[in-house]
Amino acid sequence: MKLHEYQAKGVFADAGLPVPESTLAETTDEVVDAANDIGYPVAVKAQVQVGGRGKAGGIKLVDNDEEAREAADAILGMDLKGLHVDKVLVESAVDFVNELYVGVTMDRTVGKPVAMVSTQGGVNIEEVAEETPEAIERVHIDPAFGIQPYQAREAVFEAGVDKDVAMDVANVLTTLYDLWDEKDATEIEVNPVMITADDEVVCADAVMNIDEDALFRHPDLAEMEDEAAGDELEAKANDYGFDYVRLSGNVGIIGNGAGLVMTTLDLVDYYGGSPANFLDIGGGAKAERVANALDMVFSDENVDSVVFNIFGGITRGDEVAKGINEALESFDEIPKKVVVRLAGTNAEEGMEILNTDLVTVESTLDSAVQRAVEYAEEEQ
Repeated sequence: MKLHEYQAKGVFADAGLPVPESTLAETTDEVVDAANDIGYPVAVKAQVQVGGRGKAGGIKLVDNDEEAREAADAILGMDLKGLHVDKVLVESAVDFVNELYVGVTMDRTVGKPVAMVSTQGGVNIEEVAEETPEAIERVHIDPAFGIQPYQAREAVFEAGVDKDVAMDVANVLTTLYDLWDEKDATEIEVNPVMITADDEVVCADAVMNIDEDALFRHPDLAEMEDEAAGDELEAKANDYGFDYVRLSGNVGIIGNGAGLVMTTLDLVDYYGGSPANFLDIGGGAKAERVANALDMVFSDENVDSVVFNIFGGITRGDEVAKGINEALESFDEIPKKVVVRLAGTNAEEGMEILNTDLVTVESTLDSAVQRAVEYAEEEQ
């Protein structure tokens, strides 16, 4: 579960991290009121879970009521990289002289969490990692003992952080690691950590992703789940109980089992297409669940074709076929072309049940993916 910036900053503030004063707003009047309460200058920041909000027009600095209204009118209701903006964070602007990156994630290559610090904050850290990996100082942490004070200091000093703020930045790193551990996070970062002329350290942004399988241990975070959904499709996935990730392509993908879905994503890419989503309907899926999956994928305006990849084990091919038929027969006109590949338990029965006036049936995964990619290309 990905928390919005305002949610993550609430968690950070409760843990004692220095975050700017801020207020969540949903209307232009609320933005202006919040700005006056906080005091100008303020930043008006779109609350959607994408990177590069500033360059895309989703973050604006304002100095008065007129500018605040203009910023609110421009940001509220905009589509930012495919996501609709219905909330903004009005936040005290920080007059900074330097920007850092601080974060914690799991390094699966060594099986340990890794704490990271870089003096190249305020930019896409993935690009920094690819182009100048030496600019990021990494320290691996033994999860049995947690982060030790000397490790936090090592990461900060080796990264080249100024000695006047080094201990404060080390404290930020230590607190982030503790939150990562205590809250069952998969990723936590601040980019940027801003340094002011008075050597104050401010967490100006916040990213916090939580392991959804651990939410039962964190009822306070579980309550944030509906609001944390990045868009209507992710909220719908929560309602349906699907494992769903929205991507940027135009070939919708539905499968049963994470490995099978990932294989389908790879094949779509291999054959020149672009996956629109990851959607795992799980084992034992009944007709209603399959229909819900189609409803989800059809709701994505970026999707031009859909490929079903079902291997029958617990999930029976005839049940899947019934679900596909029921879903498609509910439309006056099929919104997207659908390609189906069934294999395994009751696959032959399922292929006989499928209404071939509504779907294209392929016998192999490769041929199904190629056909779906061709259909998507035809819509371009």
